[in-house]
Amino acid sequence: MKGKMKVKMGIDLLMTILLLLLMAYQVTGEALHEWIGAGMLVLFLLHNLLNIRWYGALAKGKYTLLRIIRTAVNFAVLASMLIQAYSGIVLSRHVFAFLPISGGMATARVMHLAGSYLGFILMSIHLGMHWGQIIGMFRKLTGGKMPAILSWCLRLLAAGLAVYGSVCFYKADIASYLFLRVEFAFLDYEKSGALILMENLAMMGLCVFLSYYMTRALGCVSTATRAKRKER
Repeated sequence: MKGKMKVKMGIDLLMTILLLLLMAYQVTGEALHEWIGAGMLVLFLLHNLLNIRWYGALAKGKYTLLRIIRTAVNFAVLASMLIQAYSGIVLSRHVFAFLPISGGMATARVMHLAGSYLGFILMSIHLGMHWGQIIGMFRKLTGGKMPAILSWCLRLLAAGLAVYGSVCFYKADIASYLFLRVEFAFLDYEKSGALILMENLAMMGLCVFLSYYMTRALGCVSTATRAKRKER
């Protein structure tokens, strides 16, 4: 594996870990939450810089349904990160407290609350859309195919995690934050840190699971369509 690819994988892995921690405010506390958020922004900028060719290729090639969805998700992730960066800087009491910012706190708080959950979902979907590539890289690192029994066990584990994630989404009432039905986050500080991280991982797993299999299904449809065209 090339050095640049290893750097990309390292950054993506670190971003995934930081994303889980950002959604665990009860565990990190305010100051650490801000520092993690600042680190996430730096890594996101590096991620985009390392993948700058993607932007240059936007005007090239045909746009299948899958490519349209991927492009829309990527730009939605970009927009959500910019919103989070802006609102986070406005609300900052530690990392960016030195900036002469006054006013706009109420709007920034609403933006940050809704944007955090929306960004979490979008980034998880983005991860799921590239999960096939991650599996391919993992196979290269391990030097071959995974035993069938282990492969099926991992699939069942992923399905179980997705089911648990759907329960966590419902219990946390994420929809209320996404649609701004509430303006303040209701956090359970009595819940253990390990359980909070596990629930966040499960919700991420649900989004990854659904987007990965949606991507596979659309890929199969695209392949079948091309095959029919060739037959004609």
